[in-house]
Amino acid sequence: MGRQIGSGGHIIAEKLAEDFGCKCYDRELLNLAAKESGFSEKFFEQNDEQKGFFKSLFHTHLPFLSDNNFYHNDFSQEGLYKFQSDAIRKAADEGNCVFVGRTADYVLRDYKNVINIFITANIDDRIKAVCKRKDIDRASARKFIESHEEQRASYYDYYTGKKWGHSESYDLCINSSHLGIEETEKFIAEFIRKKFGLSD
Repeated sequence: MGRQIGSGGHIIAEKLAEDFGCKCYDRELLNLAAKESGFSEKFFEQNDEQKGFFKSLFHTHLPFLSDNNFYHNDFSQEGLYKFQSDAIRKAADEGNCVFVGRTADYVLRDYKNVINIFITANIDDRIKAVCKRKDIDRASARKFIESHEEQRASYYDYYTGKKWGHSESYDLCINSSHLGIEETEKFIAEFIRKKFGLSD
């Protein structure tokens, strides 16, 4: 599931996972990737959905290394992306789950039983949501949305060769402002059931 900031995408993802009795991976992917790679989770946090972070890696970020990873030579950002991608595939192989962001649609592009969804919302609703979540004013919320979505889009575009948020990358794009969070989740759940021929 891709999502615009403030669209409620993370909440919808969690509700979908609950609805289908499966796991939801968002920041949890960072834990999985760190565990698989031997890197500290802080490495993945600071590389998370961004591009070009590791230019000064050896000068500033060695304290974030965990104790057991010195046998790894691949400290590049691409190496960290590969660890995260491997964690996504491993979780998908173990059972049904919902992934939030982190180019999971691209990573799982060869899997047959995948539905890719993108959540949008009206900018006013998104600003209100960020104001509430961050306890900031509207101008700061707008700036937060613009800067973080630029990072998110750069990360996605860089690794996938596609355009973040463009409809051709997804099976369903939906504006959560129209139905609200709960009804949007129900709509998506029904779409998934019909797509896979599942009963309620």
